Amino acid sequence: MQPSSTYRLQLTPAFGFREAASVVPYLAELGVSHVYCSPWLMSAPGSQHGYDVVDHSRVDDELGGPSGLAELLSACREHDLRIVLDIVPNHMSIASPVRCNPAWWSVLRDGEDSPYARWFDVDWSKGKVLVPVLGGPLSDVLGDIALHEQTLSYFEHELPLADGSLVPGDVVATLAGQHYRLADWHTAAEESTQRRFFDVSTLAGLRVEDPAVFDATHALILAQVGDGTVDGLRVDHPDGLADPQGYLARLADATGDAWVVAEKILEAGEHLPAAWRCAGTTGYDALNLITGLFVDPAGEQPLTSLWQSLTDDHRGYEQVVADAKRQIEDEVLAAEVDRLVDLAKVPLDAAWQDVTRRGLREALVELLVAFGVYRAYVLADGTHDELAAEQVRRAVARAQEQLPRRTREIGLLGRLALGEFDGAQEFVVRFQQTCGPVMAKGVEDTTFYRYAPLLALNEVGGDPSTWGTPVERWHAECARLQRDWPGTMTTLSTHDTKRSEDVRARLTLLSQRPREWGACVTEWAALLPHRLDAATEQFVWQTLVGAWPLPVERALPYVLKAIREAKTHTSWTAPNADYEAQVEDYMRGLLSHDRLVEELEMFVASLAPAWVSTVLAQKLVQLTMPGVPDTYQGCELVDLSLVDPDNRRPVDYDLRRSLLAVPDGSLDAEKQRLVQTVLRLRRERPEWFGSYTPLDAAPGSLAFCRGNQVVTAVPLRGDAVGSFALPEGDWIDALPDLPVRLLVRPS
Repeated sequence: MQPSSTYRLQLTPAFGFREAASVVPYLAELGVSHVYCSPWLMSAPGSQHGYDVVDHSRVDDELGGPSGLAELLSACREHDLRIVLDIVPNHMSIASPVRCNPAWWSVLRDGEDSPYARWFDVDWSKGKVLVPVLGGPLSDVLGDIALHEQTLSYFEHELPLADGSLVPGDVVATLAGQHYRLADWHTAAEESTQRRFFDVSTLAGLRVEDPAVFDATHALILAQVGDGTVDGLRVDHPDGLADPQGYLARLADATGDAWVVAEKILEAGEHLPAAWRCAGTTGYDALNLITGLFVDPAGEQPLTSLWQSLTDDHRGYEQVVADAKRQIEDEVLAAEVDRLVDLAKVPLDAAWQDVTRRGLREALVELLVAFGVYRAYVLADGTHDELAAEQVRRAVARAQEQLPRRTREIGLLGRLALGEFDGAQEFVVRFQQTCGPVMAKGVEDTTFYRYAPLLALNEVGGDPSTWGTPVERWHAECARLQRDWPGTMTTLSTHDTKRSEDVRARLTLLSQRPREWGACVTEWAALLPHRLDAATEQFVWQTLVGAWPLPVERALPYVLKAIREAKTHTSWTAPNADYEAQVEDYMRGLLSHDRLVEELEMFVASLAPAWVSTVLAQKLVQLTMPGVPDTYQGCELVDLSLVDPDNRRPVDYDLRRSLLAVPDGSLDAEKQRLVQTVLRLRRERPEWFGSYTPLDAAPGSLAFCRGNQVVTAVPLRGDAVGSFALPEGDWIDALPDLPVRLLVRPS
């Protein structure tokens, strides 16, 4: 059953099934059709997100276990709501305590003889599984390792011993008999024996392309779909899989073609593969299209010039991305690059004997830098379509242009990536599984924290070099979605967005007032006695304006995360304590500076009229465009959250219930009224949203009609809707007194 709308709930030990059940009556009144839950299979103890599954056969006890789930299901059925579940086929948690993951425990104890050895993407040619948990070199920490009859322990870590391997009193001899090798935790960036989720060594890749592994890891999920507990699925990170298309086909067969959306990150100009058996994406493509509607292209030149003049960094966005990707490949994903070099050598015959390992590695780094999408879709046997071939050829050409002295090696790697050599199957798969992490870590988790002419553009799946969504493009994309992917998810905020929808709404306004913004940040910076590097300062100013009011207890952890993600002056793996202390002093001084805070508040207040209309306009557009609209928990009210964990703070549902019952005229109440009006309309009249028709509108406005029954008209600049061409007939304004228009035909 395709939802009319979804509402995302982040389940945690503090907000489990019973707490979710208590919210169900409110969600039903809001107009939701499906409760959309974060993963609920057994995860690592204390997990705050559920993406670290340790046991696929059980519902998480910390969320309330089977009885708690039954309570949530009962509440949903009582209020005629159904459930969509987020699932994680790509990886499992192997974090301490390892014993929580019986499959991984078995692999560490029994090696290749374990019945679970085929579950994980382990490179058994390395001999032993790398376990990088030590606080230093093994020789320095031997005294901290304790031996027991069947296990060893190292502080909080407990690991199994192979049968008969214990040499009492001799740690070195005992370790020699294991199927794993203990190592310094820093080793993971340069050595790895198993595919990781991006650079997270505690998340090991699963081989769900193996039917037995698929069946074992999906048995409970499929049973819950079969018995009606779950009505639809959201698939996390399909690009990490060996064969995303094959996986989705197998899932569709097993669920009877249930409604499934895939977390596919589409880069500029990229579309979801037509052959994928799913309803569409999880909505980042829609999110960036919507944000772009409110970005004024005229702001590009002045804001980019401002950024360059203040930072003295004149690199274009593409160059910043390329530099970040190279750093990621050298410092964070070096182990993955090295494994690909090893695999590239396997199919080469005597004709290629003069191709050196160094040459292949340099060529591979440049090819991964040049890859402009998360991956091409090539099967292990080399089967691919023309689009995949073109994506590889384009990357090859770009890499050869950047590194002409490795033209031959880059061309060879391109042929290997397309499966043109016998024995290249492993390379074909692993190359594609590496493209995604290089993109994610290089772009979203590095460049987006380094390059900041306008932070509203720095969003998952976004392209900060593209300023604005022309209305013509918007209409064309919506017509395509309605034609090809009418059941795709649309969203404005998720648990992974860099900034919530209403922060981005405020930041888009800077593109409409670039020169005023430039004058403000120059004046504000001069008020402070101590300065940071200009790039960090500009990041801070936009963050404060976008999320204002932002108390120091939220601002400090966020900025600390941002500078570590940027990896310019400090990082997660090599923190620079002196620099981080300077940043903390700077933030505390800034937020306690009375005049500066007053100036910030005045500027934010000056944006208020346009911001109010943008908050409401982008929400109305998202809720009425083609697709299935999702509301991230709490975002039916104004939400000024930053990246996780800030956007996963507890939601005040008492406030939301009271506002729904007694609106107070605030922007919170107006946004909630808008959400309720549209969600109820979509739930009660789904047939009214069956077609998409562009409407002519005045410059600075957008208008479209759905099913010849519902008209959306919103301002894109300023705070008033311009004129638009209304279809003939009688229309009723469903949202009177708001700076947006939702018109419906009388039923």
